[in-house]
Amino acid sequence: MNKKLAEELELIFKDIEVSTPEDTMMEVRAHKEQVLTILGFLKDKGYNHLALISCVDWIEKAEFELVYILTPYLQNYEAYKEIGDIHLKIRIPRENPETGTVIPIFANAEPYEREIHELFGIKFAGHPRLTHLLLERDYAIPPFRKDFDTREYVKDVFDSIPPIKGEKK
Repeated sequence: MNKKLAEELELIFKDIEVSTPEDTMMEVRAHKEQVLTILGFLKDKGYNHLALISCVDWIEKAEFELVYILTPYLQNYEAYKEIGDIHLKIRIPRENPETGTVIPIFANAEPYEREIHELFGIKFAGHPRLTHLLLERDYAIPPFRKDFDTREYVKDVFDSIPPIKGEKK
């Protein structure tokens, strides 16, 4: 992993944690207010592909963790092995979860943010259209949250379907 980049990140950005848990991966923990600035910096350093935005529900800590996975576009595999992935992680509270959109830096964040909004209920301020992407309707508790009651959902939805009555012989 690029140790020079890790040192540069820690020097420029205050209150972040940088670690390299694997040879080809760097983990950066930051505050949500720093996301756009850090992503812009990393994009300028060659991490010009937002591969994914993921979400983890830490219900016992009353937080969500957003993980922005960055890679350089692959010119050749050897260069990728040297540079690796960067996982930028932020935590936001579960109650009224909101953070800013990263679309100004990575336009391809648009469907990821819509999906996370729909499945976890996180609002991305500044997003141009937080509309349904996968589901047909809204839920009182978004379905990927750990407090979503799957059994209650199945009972509510499928118990209301009338049974098919067979012919009498």
